[in-house]
Amino acid sequence: MLDINYIRQNPETVTAMLRARQLESEVPRIAELLELDQRRRELVQQADDMKALRNRVSREVAEMKKTGSGPDDDLIRKMKMVAKDITTCDASLKAIENDSENILLSLPNKLHESVPKGCSATENIVCKSPVQFDYALDFPVKNHLELGKALGILDFERGAKVGGAGFPVYTGKGARLERALINFMLDTHTGSHGYTEIFPPFLVNRESLRGTGQWPKFADQVYTIEEDGLYAIPTAEVPVTNLHRGEMLEAESLPIAYAAYSACFRREAGSYGKDTRGFLRVHQFNKVEMVRFTRPEVSYAALETILGHAEAILLALRIPYRVLLLCSGDISANAAKCYDIEVWSPAEGKYLEASSCSNFEDYQARRMNIRFRPDGKSKPEFVHTLNGSGLATSRLMVSLLEHNQTPEGAIVIPDVLQPYTGFAIID
Repeated sequence: MLDINYIRQNPETVTAMLRARQLESEVPRIAELLELDQRRRELVQQADDMKALRNRVSREVAEMKKTGSGPDDDLIRKMKMVAKDITTCDASLKAIENDSENILLSLPNKLHESVPKGCSATENIVCKSPVQFDYALDFPVKNHLELGKALGILDFERGAKVGGAGFPVYTGKGARLERALINFMLDTHTGSHGYTEIFPPFLVNRESLRGTGQWPKFADQVYTIEEDGLYAIPTAEVPVTNLHRGEMLEAESLPIAYAAYSACFRREAGSYGKDTRGFLRVHQFNKVEMVRFTRPEVSYAALETILGHAEAILLALRIPYRVLLLCSGDISANAAKCYDIEVWSPAEGKYLEASSCSNFEDYQARRMNIRFRPDGKSKPEFVHTLNGSGLATSRLMVSLLEHNQTPEGAIVIPDVLQPYTGFAIID
């Protein structure tokens, strides 16, 4: 959430940010917000003046009673009117504050100066040349669906029978391979990259979604359990970042780095008509998430660190990939800067997103009121929060299966995964 003081002092900058994000329809809301803010400050002053008058007269009445005299009828009537006006003013103030907060919650984050301007994903910048490995795929390449079905390791048909389209089933060595990927990534992030492992809830309350920015802006993407007021998490970012909601963190504890596995659930509303075959678009998938809480002055260095940790997984697995810097028209509403990592699918002949690494600056921390004191005594500041997929397994599995296939249709397991799978080949 943006700071109202920042918006008040920089309305042109905020308006330019909305236009850079291709959100022209949101521009009028800035004027609406500033009008509400002006009215709120006026009402606060009115309420403060009336409450000061009430307190002063109350003291005078108390003095009168001590001397044996009481307030006259006019004064009593006047104070009743003042009390009524205070109640009315407070109600108006609450309504204005609610309207202001609704607008603030709908506004996207500031953009870092290094984010390139662009209208769509076609204008994202390849900021790291594609990393390639020597795979001898000099035969007709099968896609992950063909491989998974022929080897009996993926069953999308029975998954659709049980949960509907987009809910995959891993079987036999496929399930073991998926578990191996998750464990390898967790072990790498905790053992080599310094993260503390978290195993979070997969259901959260609305306040948690609000804290990380998924509510109310992306409410249509979330699976809802209305009776209990709970929501299936779209990513482990939600429960893990909310672990410190409402807390004053010790400066000495920063940075805090967590790695968490979770299943992720997304309705993918509005995605109809897009390529939905197999793992290309699913409603449930597995992901290892990296979350960091840092001092503001080091958060962009931390973003590069997270990106490097995600890349390390792909390098170890020998998965071809590239890194994109997202432009202003494609970056998520919550992020100030974001890198996407895309893995290559030889069967599809294109790159597939497998990770996003983002710096939210204080956008989430302001919503969740996560602060620290820089020197232990100074005024509290909001931390900066960051996260990165380290990584999502669904599209990673696509690239892994397709690159490691043999002409006979078997799958050779990458060396780093064999201690986790207990086998070297799926045939």
